[in-house]
Amino acid sequence: MLIETQETPDKNVLNFFPGKTLLKKGNAEFADAKTIRKSPLAEQIFDLGGIKSVFITPDMISVTKEEQSSWEDLKPLVLAEIMDYLATGREAVINEEKNSVEETIQKIHGLLDARIRPAVRQDGGDIVFKKYENGTLFVEMQGTCAGCPYAMRTLKEGVEKIIKTYIPEVKSVEKYEN
Repeated sequence: MLIETQETPDKNVLNFFPGKTLLKKGNAEFADAKTIRKSPLAEQIFDLGGIKSVFITPDMISVTKEEQSSWEDLKPLVLAEIMDYLATGREAVINEEKNSVEETIQKIHGLLDARIRPAVRQDGGDIVFKKYENGTLFVEMQGTCAGCPYAMRTLKEGVEKIIKTYIPEVKSVEKYEN
């Protein structure tokens, strides 16, 4: 397998082009212990030491080394890791879409708990997350808010506006119907 490399204007960044599709869509950046768990390939590259970040696109792996590290030492090691990993046939990033949805749901729960539920509870009600799919968040209004004639207005002009501002993946907020 031939992997082409390309220098960049930043002497700490080197791009690797393996000639294989790495991601179906989008990009993925790995710069810390939490994020590298989503990519065994990035994890193997980080394990070499001297690596600051790994950025994966559908056709490229961009590696940023730490200032004190040398490409003379790292480049052959990174090439070997990429070749070995791609030879396994495994995905470069694990369940990228699933992780993205899970992260969005975590953000939604956090925002509901921190900003929205306290305000709704002041009026004697509650708002409960029911599901999130295809950019739509479904919630249930409870307590006094469930029967309130202004519940839909609160949902659309209040809750939806706040959620969409902080979490752009959410395109709309709808009342949950059984």
